[in-house]
Amino acid sequence: VQLVESGGGVVQAGGSLRLSCAAYGFTLDEYGIAWFRQAPGKDNEWISCISRGGRSTYFADSVKGRFTISSDNAKNTFYLQMNTLKPEDTAVYYCAAYRNLGYSCSKYVNVYRYWGQGTQVTVSS
Repeated sequence: VQLVESGGGVVQAGGSLRLSCAAYGFTLDEYGIAWFRQAPGKDNEWISCISRGGRSTYFADSVKGRFTISSDNAKNTFYLQMNTLKPEDTAVYYCAAYRNLGYSCSKYVNVYRYWGQGTQVTVSS
């Protein structure tokens, strides 16, 4: 059982990136899923989550209006589309999942059971 991330990189301020997180060994349709990030010297920050079936999505104020989260159950993969990137978005980004048959998702790190390996996003000014 694992989550495998891809899509990080270096981009100029104002640019876009899309992160992907593929799930292996379990079916995302029964899970709440989320993205977190951690910048050097800072705590792990919740960014966004999406409930099973994509019924509900939530975003941190710091990324609202710039980031979107989506899932493709057929590919068992979910995504974080990041637009209008800022230097303060620079961090290691992690995807995470926990089994939840309800139509909500959590912003609390301790809830999530499965985690990706992390991918670096660097936004230059």
